[in-house]
Parts: sequence; C-alpha cells; structure tokens
Amino acid sequence: MCGRFLLAVEPAELQYAFPGFSFPQNLRPRYNVAPTQPALVIANDQLSRADFFLWGLIPSWAKDSTIGSRLINARAETLAEKPSFRNSYKNRRCLVISNGFYEWKQHTSGKGKTPYHIRMKNGKPFAFAGLWDVWRSPDGNEIKSFTIITTQPNELVGSIHTRMPVILPVEVLPIWLNPSPQKPEELQKFMVPFPSTEMLATPISSYVNNPANDGPECITEYANPIPGLN
Repeated sequence: MCGRFLLAVEPAELQYAFPGFSFPQNLRPRYNVAPTQPALVIANDQLSRADFFLWGLIPSWAKDSTIGSRLINARAETLAEKPSFRNSYKNRRCLVISNGFYEWKQHTSGKGKTPYHIRMKNGKPFAFAGLWDVWRSPDGNEIKSFTIITTQPNELVGSIHTRMPVILPVEVLPIWLNPSPQKPEELQKFMVPFPSTEMLATPISSYVNNPANDGPECITEYANPIPGLN
C-alpha cells in the first residue's frame, strides 16, 4: 500500500525530470500528501501539462464520490479484472509526481510501527504509475481523481512493508501516457518493483503520522535507537 507521499521540489527540477510538460509555477512544497487531498498528476489527456487531481479514484459510474477514499491504491495483479480499474487501465493512465513516499515498519515486539522515508539515491523526482477518471456529480460538478498502482516490493521496501508503488522508469513514460487504448497484457510488463539499488530508506519520527503535519520535519531522520525494530 502507498498511503502517504511527498512532493517538495522546485518547478525547475520537475521541468528537467519531465521535459515536454508544463508545471504550475507557484507549486507549494508538500511533505505529507494524504488520501482525498489534491496531488500533482500528468494525465494521458494530450494536454502536456501537470494538474491537480484528487487522490482516491472515483469511477465515472460511481453513485457518489465517497468511493474514492477506498480506492487510493490499485493492485497491479488485478487491474484488468476489477470493475473500478479495468477501463482506466486501458484508457486513462497517469503519472503521479513525487520525490519520496512513506511506509511503516512493524516492530518485532509487536508494539508500534516506525515510519520510513523512501526515495531515490539521486534525490530526483519520479513518477508513480497511476490511473485516473472523471466523475460528474448530479449538480454538474466535475471531479478528476486518481489511484496509485502497487506491486510486490523490491528487497529494500520489502524489509519494511509488503507492497510498494509502481515507479515507472523514464523510458516507459511515453508508452504509459499514450492516449490510445492499450492492451492490458502489454502494460503488465511495467508493473514490477523499481530496482532497490537505486533507492534509499531512512527511519523518521512519528511526526509524519499526522496528515496535518506538512513541513520538512516529516523527513527528518530519526537518529535515536528504535527498540524491537529489526
């Protein structure tokens, strides 16, 4: 599961990492993006720009928007089967822009969990594989929303949690953002864990546990010994 992530980089860094797309210039650093909140997404809508969608997929056929809070993640193994995801998997794919995410490791003592900040060794922003959709309310309001795809973890993340978000390598991005309908069997080869050799994970304090906390303190490394962690 991916239930919290961050995007705290300068627009120029995003422009360098994702050439050909435009980004908001007044982008506020977010250190604790949580479900049901807006997050920066590049959709395969041929507009060549990043925009804010709500985290938690609301399928176009949903009766109301509350379903979104239950669809923040989509398992890679069942994307082509689940009614909530299969149409978007074929037609509406997106990149969810980030420069790090959080997972919580259970202490071997069984008492408590320690949050970890997971990111790239080079510190650069990257893209989660996502799906998006548009839901229209009875009063005509339009909501664009997304979900983050998860897969089996690599060795690094697997030492912390049982799932990890699908992170797409740069060479795959044009294929993923192709606006044409895609065959699920062709996309499935990209639903694999990102190489652990390119990633870092450090323990951080419980400050990040509260989604209301949204400052750089969220990624401050926790230096004190953590009983029962290993």
